[in-house]
Amino acid sequence: MIVETNTICAIATAQGKGAIAVIRISGEETKNIIQRVFKPYKPSENWYNEGYKIHYGEITKNGETIDSVLVSIFNNPNSYTGEDSAEISCHASTYIQNEILNLLIENGARLAHPGEFTQRAFLNKKLDLSQAEAVADLIASNSKASHHLAMSQMKGGYAKELKDLRDVLLTFLSLLELELDFSEEDLEFADRKQLTDLCSDLTKRVEKLVASFKLGNAIKKGIPVCIVGEPNVGKSTLLNAILNEDKAIVSSIPGTTRDVIEDTIVINGITFRFIDTAGIRETENEIEKIGIQRTFENIEKASYIFVLFDITANKQEIQQTISTIKEQVKDKKMFLIINKIDLVPNYRDVIKKDDFEDLSSEDEFIYISAKQQIAVDALIEKLLSDVNANNISQEDAIVTNFRHFEALQHALESLHIIDEGFQNGLTNDLISLELRQVLHYLGEITGEISEEEMLGNIFAHFCIGK
Repeated sequence: MIVETNTICAIATAQGKGAIAVIRISGEETKNIIQRVFKPYKPSENWYNEGYKIHYGEITKNGETIDSVLVSIFNNPNSYTGEDSAEISCHASTYIQNEILNLLIENGARLAHPGEFTQRAFLNKKLDLSQAEAVADLIASNSKASHHLAMSQMKGGYAKELKDLRDVLLTFLSLLELELDFSEEDLEFADRKQLTDLCSDLTKRVEKLVASFKLGNAIKKGIPVCIVGEPNVGKSTLLNAILNEDKAIVSSIPGTTRDVIEDTIVINGITFRFIDTAGIRETENEIEKIGIQRTFENIEKASYIFVLFDITANKQEIQQTISTIKEQVKDKKMFLIINKIDLVPNYRDVIKKDDFEDLSSEDEFIYISAKQQIAVDALIEKLLSDVNANNISQEDAIVTNFRHFEALQHALESLHIIDEGFQNGLTNDLISLELRQVLHYLGEITGEISEEEMLGNIFAHFCIGK
C-alpha cells in the first residue's frame, strides 16, 4: 500500500458547545501551510521547526484575525502519524473552526478521511494494526477496566505478546525450511522433541489468548449478569435496587416481566450489564412463553447468574428452580439469593443449604431484601470479589477484538494440526505449510504479513554455504 503524501486536516474534538476545539494537520506540507496561516506574537527564527513547543499567535485571513490560537508543531518521525504534524487549539465556535479548516484547505491541505490519522500512524509503523484498533477502543472506553485494557494495548503489551509468538514461529519455520533446503544431505537442524516442545508451548500461549477473549469482550462491553427465578420473587425489584432507579415495572401480579429488561452500571471501575428476565414457570400464555425462552437464552450468554428465591416459598418450589437452573448453567458462577428476608425474623433457620439437593460445596445462600435494600451492597461486593479473583493479571495480554479472536482460533487449529503431524510423522513441507498459516493469522492481527521477514530471519541466524 502506498502512503499518500498529501497533507490532511480535520477537527479532532467533538462538535457542540465547549471552550476549546483542536484542529489537526499532518503531512509533508504541514509547516508551509502553518507559516502561511499562523502568525506567532513572539516569533523566533525558524519557529516552525521548533517541535514540541506551544506557540501563541493568531490565525489570519486576508489581513483579518480569525482567532487567537495555540499551535503545537510535531516534527517527523516523532509524531503520532510519523509525519510533520501540527495541532491548532482555537475557541470552539463552529464559525471559527470552519473558517480555520477552510483556510487550511485553501492553502494546500485536504479533509482527512475517517480514521486517516491513525491509518497513517499504522502505515508509517508508529503503531501495529492491533494498537491502531485499540485507539478506537480507548475513545469508546466508559470504565476504568475498559480504559486500562485499551491503554495497555495501545502501549503495545498485546502487540509484544504477538511479536514474541511470531519470533518463535519464525525460528521454528526457519529450522524446518533449512532441513528442506538440505534434504538431499539428510541433515537435521533441530531435535524433533525440541520442536514438539516448542509447538506445545506455542499452543498453550495461543489457547490462553483465545480464552482471554471472554473476559476481554465482557470488560469492553460490560460483564453480563442475568437475574432469574420464578415470578414474583423480586427480580425487578433487585434490578431497580442495583441501578438505584425504577427501570423495571414492579407488580404483585405474576408474569409482569415478559421480555428482557437490561441496563448497564459501572461499579468500582467495571461495567456490568444486569439483565432482568421473565419468571420461570409453566404457562399457557404464548407471550410469556417467549419471554421464558429468552430467559434461558440470556442464561447461556451471561457470565454470572443471580438466582432469586422467595423466602416464603415452599422448599419443593425452590428445589425445582435449583434443578432447572443447574441444567442450564455449566461453567458460569451462580449466586443463590434468598430474597424478602424482611418478612421472616429467623430467616437463616427457615431456608438452609442443607435442605436441598444438587448443591456443591461452592454454592451458598445469600440473604437479602431487595425492597428494603438489606444486604444488596454485600451481594454486589461478593460479585466484585469473584470478578477480581477470576480476572486475568494486568501483565497478561487480553483479547478484546472479535477479529483478533477469530484469527487466533484459526491459528490454534493449525497448531493442533502441527502437533498431530509431529505425532503421526507428517513431512516437513506439510508442517511448514501449517506454520505459514499460523504466521498468516497472527500477521492479520498486527498487519505484518510478509514473506521477506521469514527469509531475513533465516539469513540472519544461519550462514548458508559458509
